Amino acid sequence: MSDFDERIIGGLRVRIDRTLCVGFGDCVTEAPDAFLLDDTGTAVFVKPEEVERTRLLQACDVCPVDAITVWDETGGQIVPGSV
Repeated sequence: MSDFDERIIGGLRVRIDRTLCVGFGDCVTEAPDAFLLDDTGTAVFVKPEEVERTRLLQACDVCPVDAITVWDETGGQIVPGSV
């Protein structure tokens, strides 16, 4: 498995850095339809395209170790940052 898992979701590029994720699960708590923790305790995508954009961004932004990065349609990084 790659160190990164990346998807384009509604024009956003969302990347999970598996080397940074320590399994706090805050993203899962915020958006359980988008993320879950796998058997190693690392966040993985479920169906993030089914989650409202604002909720998805909040779920990405709550990661305490910044293991999830989001770029907007123009390539500007919006998470980590202020949502």
